[in-house]
Amino acid sequence: MKPPKPLPPTDEAIRATEPIHGLGGAEFRALLDRASDAKARAYCPYSRFRVGAAALVRGAARQPLDGVDGPDGPDGPDGPDGLVVVVGANVENASYPVGTCAERVALGRAVVDGHHRRGFRALAVATDADEPASPCGMCRQFIREFCDLDMPIIMFDKTNHFIVMKLEDLLPLSFGPANLGVPDPGKAKPETPGDA
Repeated sequence: MKPPKPLPPTDEAIRATEPIHGLGGAEFRALLDRASDAKARAYCPYSRFRVGAAALVRGAARQPLDGVDGPDGPDGPDGPDGLVVVVGANVENASYPVGTCAERVALGRAVVDGHHRRGFRALAVATDADEPASPCGMCRQFIREFCDLDMPIIMFDKTNHFIVMKLEDLLPLSFGPANLGVPDPGKAKPETPGDA
């Protein structure tokens, strides 16, 4: 599949892609803002290739913790708009293979916080590249563990022009838990009566 042409971050372009990503303008802009903010905190002294990622959690917003200022602002990862967005940035290491990509940092944080049980609606990736950059192969497989194949991934370039593609388009014929006979342990489960 040939990637779509990058679009400018205008309200009109965002609305035009809504059938693909299913996000409202405020959600889309929150993902852009938070991925960009995370990119500014990347630790990349070797490649100098900054990447920020933001994962939008499914479901209603959670209540901020009383009196707790998290790393993402006074309301923690939720922010003042009430959206649950978990961010990550790339973290390099002098031993190059030890570095971690922004997408894996964001989803790893989300898993530790228990958000993977609710699932994810979208993932945004922001870079300083001239064209929107997609997640690397390792990240695509990592995303596959926790996200539905029809989840949109929004990729932003250095001027916030973007493309939107579904995970299944970035990772066709993917390998996942079902290939091992396991019913997607990392994905959201339907709630049953009595779950708290």
